[in-house]
Amino acid sequence: MTRLTPAVALVSGGLDSMVSAALAREAGHPLLALSIDYNQRHHIELAAARRVAHALGAERHVVLPIDLSAFGGSALTDATIAVPKDGVGATIPVTYVPARNTIFLSLALGWAEAAGARDLYLGVNALDYSGYPDCRPEFIAGFEALAELATKAGVEGEPFRLRAPLQHMTKADIVREGARLGLDMGISWSCYDPASGAMHCGLCDSCRLRHKGFQEAGVPDPTVYAVTPPAP
Repeated sequence: MTRLTPAVALVSGGLDSMVSAALAREAGHPLLALSIDYNQRHHIELAAARRVAHALGAERHVVLPIDLSAFGGSALTDATIAVPKDGVGATIPVTYVPARNTIFLSLALGWAEAAGARDLYLGVNALDYSGYPDCRPEFIAGFEALAELATKAGVEGEPFRLRAPLQHMTKADIVREGARLGLDMGISWSCYDPASGAMHCGLCDSCRLRHKGFQEAGVPDPTVYAVTPPAP
């Protein structure tokens, strides 16, 4: 049986990126896991990313430092901006990090080209999410086209494939997929604003969407919350 080329998977430590990377593994790709230490306000998610990469048997896990707090502009990189706790709104929230997925995918693309990988896996979805512009199908298609123009591999006829296997899933669908894959979803981390004792706060957008997914999927939620999440 021919061995597939490696896939570079962005692994944030969150549930979505865990399931996305697991699907890369299920497809038969040797897994190269990339996590970005962008000087976010907490590093609990990076500890989760290490757990996830290990659990998925990644051949290599790179935690790459890049200080996006130097730019600011987000509640995830600037401690003076409060993380919203009043539910998922209709506008792009302050937890949006300017151009984050573009930056992260550019780094993943560089590693992929150097490693001979042609598949990049990203755990975004455009149904149950906070409305970030860099989670939309148009963004995924646009970056894939850019990758072909921007790389030696692309111009020599070896295009990259940007895989977003959760793109059209609800959070419940993602939880069901994680259960089907046999993942220990309790090792992942979703909260934007951890409570003391390393608990999920239960009130930020991400906690609300995570809990809603488990409830609607009918799968027990292994997450420890400081407050039981209300509806998004």
